[in-house]
Amino acid sequence: MLSPYGLDIIESCLTCKMRADRIFCDLPTTALQSFEAIKYATAYPKGAVLFVEGQAPRGIFVLCKGRVKLSICATDGKTLILKIAEPGEVLGLSATVSGKPYELTAETIDPCQVNFVKREDFLRFLKDNSDACFKVAEQLSDKYNNACHEVRSLGLSHSASEKLAKLLLEWSSKNGEAAKQEPRVKLALTHEEIAQMIGTSRETVTRLFADLKKRQIVQAKGSTLVIRNKMALKALATNN
Repeated sequence: MLSPYGLDIIESCLTCKMRADRIFCDLPTTALQSFEAIKYATAYPKGAVLFVEGQAPRGIFVLCKGRVKLSICATDGKTLILKIAEPGEVLGLSATVSGKPYELTAETIDPCQVNFVKREDFLRFLKDNSDACFKVAEQLSDKYNNACHEVRSLGLSHSASEKLAKLLLEWSSKNGEAAKQEPRVKLALTHEEIAQMIGTSRETVTRLFADLKKRQIVQAKGSTLVIRNKMALKALATNN
């Protein structure tokens, strides 16, 4: 079924062909049937805010299709994008389980399909389904490991060029492009948003991309970035 935003909606978790590849979604049939009974499937346009940092937790958001930008904001208004969430991730999970406010803001960067489950229904679901508890623990562990990796990869880098190179290589790896001779990266974020991911200014990101193109390390083809010289990009990423 097509939604108003052009999404091919997955109507049932039980018939979803992709759930076996996703940590939380690959539940036994009985648990999945229970989950199906408490979820609310919704389609969102690009730019929709699912929840806001500091907001009391209403429940979890299981991302079925599309991507979501996860960010935090400082008191001076400066924004840091922590991650781009991919299909299969459960958003707002730690806040929903702990009862503490959402620790970040979630905003769609594509049209998205999201399954929402109210907090009280989700906690009851966990009490009744031990398999789901293990899946939640696995997802929280995965998020923790990813956070440590991001801090190590980007936070400990010495320069903006090093951070950008690492980010591009990370994106190509996630898209299964890393092994290709000339990996391609779909740039769904603006230069301002990329700057918010690596802790620099938009002007710096624009200058760095211009330099990469001038040195023929990357080539832009519309919204797709072709990595022409992967070894040179790796050298930038490991330049201490």
